[in-house]
Amino acid sequence: MAEFPKLKTGAVVQYPMTRELRIKTRVLPFIDGSEQRYLMEKPRRRWVIQLDALDEGEAARIDEFVRQHFETLESFLFTDPWSGATYARCVVEGSGHGFAAASATVCGMSLTIAEEAD
Repeated sequence: MAEFPKLKTGAVVQYPMTRELRIKTRVLPFIDGSEQRYLMEKPRRRWVIQLDALDEGEAARIDEFVRQHFETLESFLFTDPWSGATYARCVVEGSGHGFAAASATVCGMSLTIAEEAD
């Protein structure tokens, strides 16, 4: 399984970035006013990544990786920058990724990575 490419520094992302934990629950209300809650599916993680200072090589490598995974819809491994844990079955979320050249040698990109539901 492919792994999300690392930057030249060895890091997975640049800061700032955000992460979320999505939890889908169901609530059953009872006549006495009490409720019971339960998980509908396993909690999923989601990372919103803004890469602002990429060189041309890093930008090209990440752009190629993202394009390939949009075309094949294949999942990949992603390492959480906060915990260092590697999560399998991640995908690039959305319909595309933003890509811009800030100068002749500096590029930027924004994308969202999410764990797939089981």
